[in-house]
Amino acid sequence: MGSAAASTLPASAGSGENLVLILDYGSQYTHLITRRVRQLGVLSLCVSGTAPLSSLEGLRPRAVVLSGGPHSVHAPGAPAFPEGFLDFAAGAGAHVLGVCYGMQLLVQSLGGAVEPGQRQEYGKMEVQVTAPSSALYGEAGAGKRQTVWMSHGDEVVRMPEGFEVVARSVQGAVAAIENRERRFYGLQYHPEVTHSPEGMETLRHFLFDVCGIKADWKMQDVLDEEIKTIQSMVGPDEHVICALSGGVDSTVAATLVHKAIGDRLHCVFVDNGLLRYKERERVMSTFESDLHLPVTCVDASEQFLSKLKGVEDPEQKRKIIGREFIAVFDDFAHKLEQKIGKRPEYLVQGTLYPDVIESCPPPGSGRTHSHTIKSHHNVGGLPKDMKLKLIEPLKLLFKDEVRKLGSILNVPDSFLKRHPFPGPGLAVRVLGDVTQGNALEVLRQVDEIFVQAIKDAGLYDKIWQAFAVFLPVQTVGVQGDQRTHSNAVVLRAITSEDGMTADWYYFGHEFLVDVVNKICNNVRGINRVCQDITSKPPATVEWE
Repeated sequence: MGSAAASTLPASAGSGENLVLILDYGSQYTHLITRRVRQLGVLSLCVSGTAPLSSLEGLRPRAVVLSGGPHSVHAPGAPAFPEGFLDFAAGAGAHVLGVCYGMQLLVQSLGGAVEPGQRQEYGKMEVQVTAPSSALYGEAGAGKRQTVWMSHGDEVVRMPEGFEVVARSVQGAVAAIENRERRFYGLQYHPEVTHSPEGMETLRHFLFDVCGIKADWKMQDVLDEEIKTIQSMVGPDEHVICALSGGVDSTVAATLVHKAIGDRLHCVFVDNGLLRYKERERVMSTFESDLHLPVTCVDASEQFLSKLKGVEDPEQKRKIIGREFIAVFDDFAHKLEQKIGKRPEYLVQGTLYPDVIESCPPPGSGRTHSHTIKSHHNVGGLPKDMKLKLIEPLKLLFKDEVRKLGSILNVPDSFLKRHPFPGPGLAVRVLGDVTQGNALEVLRQVDEIFVQAIKDAGLYDKIWQAFAVFLPVQTVGVQGDQRTHSNAVVLRAITSEDGMTADWYYFGHEFLVDVVNKICNNVRGINRVCQDITSKPPATVEWE
């Protein structure tokens, strides 16, 4: 597969002047560290904790954070940082902060000892500063206490040479350590989670006071950098296709690329038969009236649905959809070549950082990086023989950062505030075979009623994502004094900052009663409505 991601790494990050590198060892909170650092105005990048040192070539980070993880450092096959990492960090002059598993890994690698703890520490705990003066806590003074979030069964029992314990838990376990001379630091708890109220202040102090980093990472800089990258990647006579979905990501990506190369960008909107209620008409109207982007609409619904017929496995559905999207783009590129006399070389996709993180496997699994939860069609679902090279200008950004970027680009608020919609569309919201009966049409109607009710109640902007799911089961009901045997649907609404973790949204009783009545009275074939009240984790946002 030809792939040239526009944002593999911003050029400004290469110097490492104010770069923070996060080595991921599989913690569910790793992405939060990345986000917290960015929220402080510092560029942070998350890479696999077990990646070869060569993958970090050219980087000179000011700080490296070793994330937590579910493993025990003394277990066979436990993930470790790459050979030569300590020399790399020393050569870069980087400060290294180990968090939870990361701290234990640092201790063991430097000659200390980690063993199963007599008492495991999970959840909220109090820690007490034991040093009158320390790099991690400044002049806070011995005896100062704070509440933190613990998640460990092992503990440090012997310190490496040159290290000092600067905080302990109320149970006596080592909670914070440092070796100022060698610039090594460790926290046994998670400062990045909201359950550690003073954690952000600890991170702020570490980055700015200990490491001397400047908060100079701004969205305008990201925009300027991406435009330069795209302009240098795409030759002066080369053309680019952009796949528009009508969502925030692809819209911002298209606007950014259009700003970089102008009319050499050719946008295409694909109706794959898996869109929401009247999505095609609404989206095309907005593209023309608000964004002024030249967009060609391709109706490929029959092509997609015929390939999906009888397919029930969700991973297979995603792969098929990714493959068919590329086939459509290849065909569009061929027709465009006949029109302009030159074949487009690149395809723009609105892949985000969470897409990349979720499409990589975990350290310690024999593969690399954090858990493979599902294949995003933007990432893992692309065919190996794809003829178009990829431009992914948002690949290092979280959703809220994309919205900020879109605002700078003057993308209308109506687009920026749209709820996320999965690339595979309703295929991952009709469980099993998407072509079964009239499942897609039923789901469209239910989804429209649900989302419109949310808008009418003034709740849309308070919710990260809201949608309906069609279940391939039939349940017994009573409608009009007659026994029915109809389908069930599930309503899901969540709140989130970035889609990586999420909580379910609590609707009032009257709202739910009203929505259920509207669905059952207006959508033929539905006699049961359920609500999904599962957070992420343990569930993902989508059902497939």
